[in-house]
Amino acid sequence: MATYKEIKGTDITVVSSDPSNPVTGEVWYNTTTQKLKGYQQVLGNAWSTGGNLNTARFGRGSAGNQTAALYFGGSDGSNSALTEAYDGSSWTEVNDLNTARGPNRGTGTQTAALAVGGNSPSPANAATELWNGTNWTEVNDLNTARYAGAAAGTTTSALVFGGISFPPASIKNETESWNGTNWTEVNNLNSARYGIGGTGTDSTSALAFGGDTGTTTGLTENWNGTNWYEVNDLNTAKNNTAGAGTTSAALAIGGTSTTSQTESWNGSQWAETNDLNLAT
Repeated sequence: MATYKEIKGTDITVVSSDPSNPVTGEVWYNTTTQKLKGYQQVLGNAWSTGGNLNTARFGRGSAGNQTAALYFGGSDGSNSALTEAYDGSSWTEVNDLNTARGPNRGTGTQTAALAVGGNSPSPANAATELWNGTNWTEVNDLNTARYAGAAAGTTTSALVFGGISFPPASIKNETESWNGTNWTEVNNLNSARYGIGGTGTDSTSALAFGGDTGTTTGLTENWNGTNWYEVNDLNTAKNNTAGAGTTSAALAIGGTSTTSQTESWNGSQWAETNDLNLAT
């Protein structure tokens, strides 16, 4: 049998500690740990394309994570009630919303989600629906009808903030908290806006970023369960950006003028990171 040296032209390096700055493809044997090791570069902050939606649309609600997601409502030229579930590679149509609507918002998981607000087609509506993994059920409405706001949290502890109502057109700073049964008005955003990005874990912890106050903004606000307070802005002002993550680790994805730009939040600052493959 050929040896490694005969195949590759060199022996495996024997060391007592791992090299401090290995190169891609380097292999060594660590006598201290008695392990054969190698170095492979892994790109951990890049986008890759997945399966397409069955029905193209925009202004949707969404919930879940990278391997178990839900996409519902939106517009494909007219308001849609379609709901699709993602398994990490492909989308499958599941049961529709009770009320077709464009730019609604959503939060939760693939098996327990909320669809909130929207328009159908006009005026703005306050409808809230609850997804149990199989069907949507109408539950108690928002206090303030709106669309193009943001949502964060779970089906038992959620937050909705910002947006716009119509008619007449009115940009909102109203924030509402969901306890699993009812919406309650709580303290407002500092800056009223719509087309806002948002994310968060529950009704006590959320992040609001970007949007349109009349002009596109990069404003970012953090919710501590009682009040919103301003923190550092996005590097690039944008609206209709998608959000993911928590108040300490979040992404602002795409947005105004079909941008591919992505920014990463570390709890105090936004930093530009790798772009989407397709501007959206």
